[in-house]
Amino acid sequence: MGMPVELNTVIVTKGNEKRLNDENLFVLVKEGYRLYPLDIPLEVRKTIEGEKIGTAYIEKLELEQKKTRLTYKLVSLHSTN
Repeated sequence: MGMPVELNTVIVTKGNEKRLNDENLFVLVKEGYRLYPLDIPLEVRKTIEGEKIGTAYIEKLELEQKKTRLTYKLVSLHSTN
């Protein structure tokens, strides 16, 4: 039996991210199992075709119950919109 997995190289938030603290740490829960590269800078966008709003490093990636939970640190912000 196979398991569908998606490989992503951009963090697309769709406005669903939650700030954890004042150190620019955020959590984002996405439907399905998704893999992201760790320890490299990734673009952060609100929509897949939208402008780049920042750059982040993924600090933790959790897969369970058909959901992916990302904990990432925003290291630069390009736009507030």
